[in-house]
Amino acid sequence: MNPQDRPSHSVGSPKAASATPVLETRNLNIYYGSFLAVREVSMSIPNNQVTAFIGPSGCGKSTLLRCFNRLNDLIETFRVEGDLNYHGQNLYAPKVDAVDVRRRIGMVFQKPNPFPKSIYENVVYGARVNGYKGDLDELVERSLTQAALWDEVKDKLKTSGLALSGGQQQRLCIARTIAVQPEVVLMDEPCASLDPISTLKIEELMHELKQQYTIVIVTHNMQQASRVSDVTAFFNVRLTDTGKRSGYLVEHDRTENIFQNPKEESTQEYVSGRFG
Repeated sequence: MNPQDRPSHSVGSPKAASATPVLETRNLNIYYGSFLAVREVSMSIPNNQVTAFIGPSGCGKSTLLRCFNRLNDLIETFRVEGDLNYHGQNLYAPKVDAVDVRRRIGMVFQKPNPFPKSIYENVVYGARVNGYKGDLDELVERSLTQAALWDEVKDKLKTSGLALSGGQQQRLCIARTIAVQPEVVLMDEPCASLDPISTLKIEELMHELKQQYTIVIVTHNMQQASRVSDVTAFFNVRLTDTGKRSGYLVEHDRTENIFQNPKEESTQEYVSGRFG
């Protein structure tokens, strides 16, 4: 089932014009209890491109990323103010189904987390849960091919996903994510625990996947951000009166501008390695 074929009563329809951002925030504030963790973020995520979030630790990159598919809802003290829209509809409106949001906006985590199941069952897990009626064998081959893993595992689909190398496990997790055919794929430092060769494969994969998916990646690796992304958002931190780190968006632009001709001095200092 394609994203546009899913019911649109829960979240906005992906049939929106391509000029419209897939995701957009307006004056978004993210709180944990009374603590303002990320403040006044206004930005848009363009369709079929890779957007990278960069910035020092504690600036709210991952916190914002997890807002896009409602994963922060699992934290009791979490709340948002302002707008976070998916195809023009507020993802935090009372009637929006968070489970439906996560079908359309998938997540790949920092550490590969395959299930203790076979490679085949890892890929089809989400499709089974969502009542997929198509050919599961075809779905497995297509998803693993899209994740650049099919040729490496096609003869051992009954083998545990945990038996794969770290890089293969991460690509398996990407295959599992795209098997439910989301529109957006969020990646939270997907290469942080991988070796350089595996990292290169994931980066090459992102270039392929953006033909079909909108990708948002959090990364601490400036070279990676400059290589893989079309758009980059730089976040920084302020210390509150109580000494806590509160994040804010400094600058959001085409990647070449952020790295070669940023508007803000702090952006230049960060991408050139003078702090961070």
